[in-house]
Amino acid sequence: MHHPEENPWQITSEKVEYDNPWINVTEYQVINPSGNPGIYGKVHFKNLAIGVLPLDDAMNTYLVGQYRFPLSQYSWEMPEGGGPVDTDPLESAKRELLEETGLKADSWTEIQRLHLSNSVSDELSILYLARKLQQFEPEPEDTEQLVIKKLPFIEVYQMVCDGKITDAMTVAAVLRVQLMIVEGKL
Repeated sequence: MHHPEENPWQITSEKVEYDNPWINVTEYQVINPSGNPGIYGKVHFKNLAIGVLPLDDAMNTYLVGQYRFPLSQYSWEMPEGGGPVDTDPLESAKRELLEETGLKADSWTEIQRLHLSNSVSDELSILYLARKLQQFEPEPEDTEQLVIKKLPFIEVYQMVCDGKITDAMTVAAVLRVQLMIVEGKL
């Protein structure tokens, strides 16, 4: 019997089906845990997913609104983006916050790491809480049409609870910060 943490999958062959600067998709021929042949597709992400929840002294936060191509819908979410795996993720977080909102923060806390869709991808997300904010000019990328909204954190928490925010990183960060508030850790 396999130890629960040992890999029960056997790879018999693999083929990269798609590759671009951000992801690649590999199809694996496998022997699955029950001993039967099968296939498995994996999306490999070439960057870390970085999210920043900015929170000012008056307990306001900032959401970024944009149309998300894969979902075919508009999404409200915290500032987020990709960071090269060979770069300090905190530096990527600082860059994303400035690019998308024009904010800089003097206080940074890593609040959560999570895998965003671990049945099909290896994407790792690192979430930060940014405090002691200063406003500068946003520097959005040319692929981004962003709307920035400053809202009371409690309102954003309610948007998460009401299902109006569905972005996984934002949901996780908002719930984590709400827990920090309830536990008196903020």
